[in-house]
This record gives sequence, structure tokens and C-alpha cells, in this order.
Amino acid sequence: MNTELLPRLSGVIPILATPFHEDESPDHEALSRMIRFFAALGVTGVTLLGVLGESNRLTDAERSGLIATAVAAAGELPVIAGCSHTGTAATVSLAQEAAAQGARAVMIAPSKQPSPSDEQVFNYYKQVGEKSPLPIVLQDHPASTEVHMSAALVMRIVKEVPSVVCVKAEAVPSPGKIAVLKAGLSVPVLTGLGALYGFFDLERGSDGFNTGFAFPEVLLAMVARTQAGDLEGAYAIFRRYLPLMVFEQQPGLAVRKEILRRRGLIGCGRVRAPGGNIDSGTAAQLEKLLERSFPGQDLTKPVLVDEN
Repeated sequence: MNTELLPRLSGVIPILATPFHEDESPDHEALSRMIRFFAALGVTGVTLLGVLGESNRLTDAERSGLIATAVAAAGELPVIAGCSHTGTAATVSLAQEAAAQGARAVMIAPSKQPSPSDEQVFNYYKQVGEKSPLPIVLQDHPASTEVHMSAALVMRIVKEVPSVVCVKAEAVPSPGKIAVLKAGLSVPVLTGLGALYGFFDLERGSDGFNTGFAFPEVLLAMVARTQAGDLEGAYAIFRRYLPLMVFEQQPGLAVRKEILRRRGLIGCGRVRAPGGNIDSGTAAQLEKLLERSFPGQDLTKPVLVDEN
């Protein structure tokens, strides 16, 4: 595998929601529209079929079709496909299918085992790395996986499994762990968690964002300020939009999908069963918050980021 064919994964790489019609069938047109909109903003890649993408509620055929749609819409923009699975052979199979559909990399998280073991986690990545036809983004997200990887374990995996080309660091407290990883690794380390700790992660060396916050414009502005050495400017943007990040990051996907609907990027905010959909009270709160965050702006167009 030639990992040099993949651009260095930094900047802002949105995690995509999987759009559904009201009957819960995948909405390929909406997925294409969302990718084209984000690409026009200047993102550096897109990731689909993660937790936000409801990957555990999709059939294998649906996964393949969605990857193919994303690749067609993305053009030269790298598409990263979530391929995490509880079995090593199944993970490899998902990675092979992602490659067949044109994905440029895969995102893989470890799975919980009855007897937790760092060696098992290492061997999982080693075996997948040896057989995966695509570079790997290592996802460290214990909130969903219940697997806690130390910084030392993550560094060992990256150093001994050459196909791991990026780390998505989502283990809290994230800033300190990111600092350790950046000091010990040469691969990019990206921030997730809905950007809840985004400024603090950037301050400690994060290379950017790989998360599903529905306004990549905000994250792009934070990264630009940080790269320019203007941490105070990045902090001002973070402080301005943190309430929206907090509200959006509530458990479940309904709030974020409703924002994407209001942005005109998906046709409806349907979360596939048994996931819950947004209630009227939450929708009313969200409407007020969006107006406070982007007063007078048309959310279906790129928003202007305000520092005040």
C-alpha cells in the first residue's frame, strides 16, 4: 500500500450524517448535495459511516452504495469510510469493499473484548493494517467503543503499523493526550467530539477537526487563526459558538440532523429506528439558538463567522 497517495489529513474533515427519506431509505441525492456544499467551503476531506453516519443501522449493500455516491460527489476530495467492526475479518472485508467503491482511507476504532488487553487491541490494528488495501485513521473514542487506549498504546500502533496515517483523538481529557501524541508521532492528530474542546485541542497541537459539527465554516476559521499564530482569534471564535456546539452535541443525532435539514443539506432529519427524532420543544430551542448564533443569516448558504 502506498500511503503517500493520500494527502496529509489535516484542516477540517467533516463527519457526515447519513441522510434518510421519511421511509428511512438512504437519500443519495442529499448526501451528494451535502458533500458538494462542504467541498465548496474548503474542507480537506469527508468521512462517512461513522457513529454520526448511523453505520450500525445500515446494511452492507447500503454502505457500499453510500460510499460510491460519496466518492462520485467528492471528486478529488478524499473520502474516508468508517469500517469499524467487532471482528477482524469483517473489518478487513469492509475496508476492501470501501476500496472497491473508491474510498481513499478507512476510519477504524477498536472493539470491546470480554477480557480487555492492550495486546489484543494492538494485534487487531496490526492484522487489519496488514490486509487493508487503504490507509487507516485510528479512532480513539472510548465513549462509543468502551475501549480505553493509553497514549503509549496509540503511539505503538502508529509506529508499528505503517498503514495508520492519522489519529482521531476523542478520549477525554483530550488536550493533554493530544499534546503527548503530537510530541511522539509524526502523523496528524485530529480533534473530534463535536469540537467541544476544539480550541484547547488546537492550543495543544491538534492538526484540525474530524467531527460532525454542522457548521464547518466555524471550524475552518478556528484552524486558519491557529495556523496564523492567532490563538486569541481562535479562542474568540470558539467562545462565540460554544453554546451551539454544546447544544448540538447532546446524546443522539436528532439535533445535528435537524440543523443539516435547516441548512437545506438534507431533505428531512429522520434518524433511523430505533433512534429518536427531535421533539417540538427541542426544535423551538434550536431555532432560537441558531438565530442567536447567526442573526439574520441564511443558513442554506455559507455563514459569516463572527468573533464578537
